[in-house]
Amino acid sequence: EYIPPEAGGDLLRDGAGVLPTGRNIHALDPYRMPSPAAQQRGQALGEAILQQHRDANGGAYPETVAVNLWGLDAIKTKGESVGIVLHMVGARPVKEGTGRVARFELIPLEELGRPRVDVLCNMSGIFRDSFQNVVELLDDLFQRAAAAEGEPPEMNFIKKHAAGLKAQGVDNGAARLFSNPAGDYGSMVNERVGTGAWENGDELGGTWASRNAYSYGRGGERGTARPEVLQGLLKTCERVVQEIDSVEYGLTDIQEYYANTGALKRAAENARGGDAVGCSIVEAYGKDTRPRELEEVLRLEYRSKLLNPRWAAAMSSQGSGGAYEISQRMTAMVGWGATARFAEDWAWEQSANMYALDPEMADKLRKANPQAFANVVKRMLEAAGRGMWNAKPEMVAKLRELYADMDDELEGVVKG
Repeated sequence: EYIPPEAGGDLLRDGAGVLPTGRNIHALDPYRMPSPAAQQRGQALGEAILQQHRDANGGAYPETVAVNLWGLDAIKTKGESVGIVLHMVGARPVKEGTGRVARFELIPLEELGRPRVDVLCNMSGIFRDSFQNVVELLDDLFQRAAAAEGEPPEMNFIKKHAAGLKAQGVDNGAARLFSNPAGDYGSMVNERVGTGAWENGDELGGTWASRNAYSYGRGGERGTARPEVLQGLLKTCERVVQEIDSVEYGLTDIQEYYANTGALKRAAENARGGDAVGCSIVEAYGKDTRPRELEEVLRLEYRSKLLNPRWAAAMSSQGSGGAYEISQRMTAMVGWGATARFAEDWAWEQSANMYALDPEMADKLRKANPQAFANVVKRMLEAAGRGMWNAKPEMVAKLRELYADMDDELEGVVKG
């Protein structure tokens, strides 16, 4: 019996529609993205983000918002991040009779009741390569928004910014979908943080900008370098939006978040002459649509995971792999300090007391994975040395002694 393939899904998120099991499944139909549910939730998230920004800025709308479009997020949510972009711009999907999305139409300003917010779409390599149809539809939307007749610039920030770039002689000032060079992946910020090859956070913002200055869209727009357009958008960017799609992994657990979200935030602040840029974090796995500021989420995650004794005990009991995971989170904390200026003394001090200066824990990690434990101590010393942590001198001295011992151990030095 031939069993037709069907889109998969999450039983908790998508309900009984993902049943029965046992079928040949594919992730989703990209020509139906965003799904009706993703569009509805993306609209709610977008409105909440705008309200969050207005509450913090005297009721003013942001002129430009940067939204991260990640491939796995889009697959899991069936396009919520695209729904957020559409709400910012003031647009909605138009579908064919088959249910496929044919275009994104602009909602008339009279119906929208607010300005069209410009959007810098930062695409991951997976999104760029997997959803070319969505990229082309979004590019078409931005081009039409930039040329919308009868809309004053103060009510259409896309048109305002595109006209400003055109006046400067910049080509395709309506380009809004940026990523790495064609066929390339990653911002390289995490590589620089991992090797310590950086002097200040502004460099990392510059690395992000140089790696993400390539525009995508219709026709021949397949990774065209447009650094002038990107910098123009960054200069007006007042908020970054990042969706978290997993209950298992958050901002502090993997390197890609600070390497992209944190570095994008820093790049925008560089372009704005140091002016602060907000960052809204939204969850894709629950009913809550309330966006949280980046700093709030980082504090919550560090208190509930890395600095939670139960989490530490469970992770350290996993042997070499557990020690590695702890080590990676220490590197990520340096990354957040470098890009987003997250420098909280309590986080570093408690980490040092829990993982390095507690003899039982230190011995456990050291035996399980000496390289990972050395990195834990190294990152603590790096944070103190770079000014992310106002560490007590006696604590720094203990960590230096511990790191020297680990260095000798890894080099095979035998003490007499």
